[in-house]
Amino acid sequence: MQKNLRVGVIGCGFFAPNHLHAWTELPGATLDAVCDLDVAKAKDAAQRFSVPAVYNDASAMIAERRPDCIDIVTTMGSHRMLVERCAEARIPVIVQKPFGPTYADCVAMVEACEAAQIPLMVHENFRFQHPMRQVKAVLDSGAIGDPVWARLTFRTHYDVKAGQPYLYNEERFIVLDLGIHVLDLARFFLGEVETLVARHQRIDPRVRGEDMATIMLGHRSGATCVVDFTYESQQLPDTFPQTLVTIEGTKGAIELRPNFVLAVSVDGKLSLRNVATPLRSWTSEPWHMAQDSVYHTQRHFLDCLQHGTPPETSGRDNLRTYALVDAAYASAAKRAVITL
Repeated sequence: MQKNLRVGVIGCGFFAPNHLHAWTELPGATLDAVCDLDVAKAKDAAQRFSVPAVYNDASAMIAERRPDCIDIVTTMGSHRMLVERCAEARIPVIVQKPFGPTYADCVAMVEACEAAQIPLMVHENFRFQHPMRQVKAVLDSGAIGDPVWARLTFRTHYDVKAGQPYLYNEERFIVLDLGIHVLDLARFFLGEVETLVARHQRIDPRVRGEDMATIMLGHRSGATCVVDFTYESQQLPDTFPQTLVTIEGTKGAIELRPNFVLAVSVDGKLSLRNVATPLRSWTSEPWHMAQDSVYHTQRHFLDCLQHGTPPETSGRDNLRTYALVDAAYASAAKRAVITL
């Protein structure tokens, strides 16, 4: 029989309820402790999800509860310290994206966990969205041949800053906060990148960083991918929180259209099917796709722990996605093509 794993969650803020709901629903996992610097938030989460232990000190939670794994759902500035404490205690850890404030911080976390011989996974949930797994399944089937060109787009006017006001002051805003998801999808679908060129824009004068970006990737396979994203689109209808996908291959094409319509063109014939995410008891439209992906991300982590296999989005793997983020900022600043 598989062991039932006790989970400790650090961070009970804006996005944490999705993590807590998912852990509650996952067979093989039991919420053992929650922690937040704001103890009122931790107590509220504990009461809502029937968690037996409450902390406002992560070190105390780790030392006293010693959970079987820890889920870090805090802002990125605290990630390195928390991951390194998990490594010291030899407790497997999954950490929210962005992985860290800098590439050096990310490398330090990877090396700490590798030295401790514990799994480290980054909660890169876009690739675990049900529609994205369906796109990948068509790609892997070979139905459209070898991919040669793609566009991944996430354009919305959703006010993300209302729930996360700290984003106003981030000098590196949309590429690091949102774009990292879409860049990871580009790797997921088309493989590793060898060249990148980016242009960034700031549309909302209240933010310090960029809030619109367009990036072109040259993949090692020879494919080209255009990635674009913004929270300042004026286009209607607003497709939030969908990522739209077009991938053209040597034998056909895949298009993930608005409202989760998956269109596949092969041999001059078009097939259409709906790949919408079913609602769970705790999910609601239009967030349900993103919420559901949290469940599947955490299920993957749990499966890896139960079977001793490496996570798909391990810390080591996520360094490659993070490198694309750094390259995008370098390219936009220098107005130059960056070779990875």
